[in-house]
Amino acid sequence: MVKTIDLNFLGKDEAIASFIIPTSEGPVLVETGPYSTYPNLEKAIELAGYKVSDVKHVLLTHIHLDHAGAAWKFAEMGATIYMHPFGKRHMVDPSKLMASARMIYKDQMDVLWGDMKNIPEEKIVEVQDDQVFQFGDTEIKAWYTPGHAKHHIAWQLGDSLFTGDVAGVKIGNGPVVSPCPPPDINLEDWKVSLDLIRKIAPARLFLTHYGEITEVEAHLDALEKDLHTVANWIRARMKPRVDVLELTKEFNAFCQEELRKQGVDEVGIAQYDAANPAWMSVAGLMRYWTKKAEIV
Repeated sequence: MVKTIDLNFLGKDEAIASFIIPTSEGPVLVETGPYSTYPNLEKAIELAGYKVSDVKHVLLTHIHLDHAGAAWKFAEMGATIYMHPFGKRHMVDPSKLMASARMIYKDQMDVLWGDMKNIPEEKIVEVQDDQVFQFGDTEIKAWYTPGHAKHHIAWQLGDSLFTGDVAGVKIGNGPVVSPCPPPDINLEDWKVSLDLIRKIAPARLFLTHYGEITEVEAHLDALEKDLHTVANWIRARMKPRVDVLELTKEFNAFCQEELRKQGVDEVGIAQYDAANPAWMSVAGLMRYWTKKAEIV
């Protein structure tokens, strides 16, 4: 049975998850979360009856820091890290990734994400689309699912699918929302990935943000609707010399009001903000629409 681990990111419940899959060869870990939450992950692995060193296989959906920031620590202890080929160079040498992140987060970098060290090339497996891995008695299949990121993978375990961010963010009984950070949001690719998930037809989704979803079709439909809503909201306000700071404030207020309309209280809004900061979607969608205009 899959074990969902709440990493308690920024002291918030249900903002970021990791998942333990028991196998006859020991635990397989899906997602590591950021290194800032590694102590919480280590305790949870021990509470599940394992040592951290028992984890020999780590499956990443993509290399964003909230999903993969602690992967290096497991590689340091001997684990093999499985990821999309496009992400490999940033994990072998994370200096550019971390420098870029530090420019954005400045003095909050360590609090939010913690450290990120290089992973030796030989500890990384470049995963192919539709590739199947056998871990003892357990078979897990990889599916390329770009849209949120071009290096995104969803991992299939039987009738379950670990979706990273391609199936959106949903906290508790709140609505599903679209995480759209830079640099490579692509709505067309995302639509194709959602259709692929429908074709796979899993009985449940495991969201990194956050937890298990069993009403899969309704969830995907709601995500697709939200994705178009937020993308078009940004597009309609992209004017020459737009004030990005003011636009971000407006978008954040819009997102919070939409959450309140759907019954999310202030605690829940803080959880959503930790899992999916609204300002990131402004940056990601502005970049997407700008690139579209350049192509046209």
